[in-house]
Amino acid sequence: MTRTRFTRFAVGLAALSVLAAACGGGDEPAAEEPAAEQPAAEEPAAQEPAAEAIDLSADCPNPVVVQTDWFPEAEHGALYNLIGEGYTVDVDNKVVRGPMVLDGQSLGIDFEVRTGGPAIGFSPVSSYVYTDDSITFGYANTEAQVLSYEDAPLLSVVAPLEINPQMIMWDPATYPDVATLADLGEAGVTINVFGGGVFAEVFVAQGIWSADQIDPSYDGSPARFIAEGGAIAQQGFASAEPYDYLNTFSDWGKEVAFQTLHDAGFQVYAATLGIRPDQKDALDACLKKIVPVFQQSVVSYVAAPEAANAVIVDAVTQFADFWVQSPEITAWSIAQQVELGLVGNGPDATVGNMDGARIQTVIDDMAAAGMAVPSGLTADSLFTNEYIDSSIGL
Repeated sequence: MTRTRFTRFAVGLAALSVLAAACGGGDEPAAEEPAAEQPAAEEPAAQEPAAEAIDLSADCPNPVVVQTDWFPEAEHGALYNLIGEGYTVDVDNKVVRGPMVLDGQSLGIDFEVRTGGPAIGFSPVSSYVYTDDSITFGYANTEAQVLSYEDAPLLSVVAPLEINPQMIMWDPATYPDVATLADLGEAGVTINVFGGGVFAEVFVAQGIWSADQIDPSYDGSPARFIAEGGAIAQQGFASAEPYDYLNTFSDWGKEVAFQTLHDAGFQVYAATLGIRPDQKDALDACLKKIVPVFQQSVVSYVAAPEAANAVIVDAVTQFADFWVQSPEITAWSIAQQVELGLVGNGPDATVGNMDGARIQTVIDDMAAAGMAVPSGLTADSLFTNEYIDSSIGL
């Protein structure tokens, strides 16, 4: 599995500096040197200028609206990190709205995050973006962008997640020799997935799995996996289910093994922020300012996730739906995202940017699997890095 290491060298140096300043010398005072040998007094060091205030009010819609694909969760933490104090929760419409802030600084507008999934009748996010002009950004993932390109294209402008959290999991006690999704294929294990998943068709076309292994009846419940004692493999999220199966589902109460779809070779971008291409010119001035804000929010959320997690837990609690988010799983999830590199820098030292070659490979793999890929579609039609600030990274 992919791992991301965060350097804390600078933090360590800062801590050592503070420690050195706090510690005194021995009991005897140091002898003073003759005045003639003292070095000339230095000018006081110039203080770093305060960060320039960011004001989005002249360039961006108010509020800026993001339509997500699911309930509030830690995978959406970079969004909820931008919602300041005084926010409101619309329980009926499952919307969280409040003043938009970054690291405690007001950005001059409101920010609204809308729940997807059942809250929008499981409709594709792209279709909602085209039927509701109040939506600024819609969550996009590469495979859906390909399949909806002709009817409802979305252009990704920033990727808060570097790696898609989706995985396939199995019981390591039942299958001790399985380490990868290819191993599941060789072992002939039944793989329970949501219906309509593109990745399953790609893996079958590539010979990694056989078609008769795929059971598209998964409904998100742990009941079947537990009832069968781990005899099947199952779709899930590497940033959620490993915690739940160990800590929440008491009928199981042990670890599961898994591999992400990304590590198995299906390297889509998930939960990017996409716009309608026909609105790009109108949003240009806003995008120049707000895309770096989203990038910095990823960095800030990773460094201090507590405030955003509190908003997530509060919203889900007020929604009082089947979806549950405890403080424990939100804290675990962001730590897991960092550990697995699900949130991290792109192909260089920048967070939020995207790799065109990676996207093109997905397009080509989908076409090779016989899917309805528009003729001549290339990665350049699905993303742009032009608004990315290359100096912002983890």
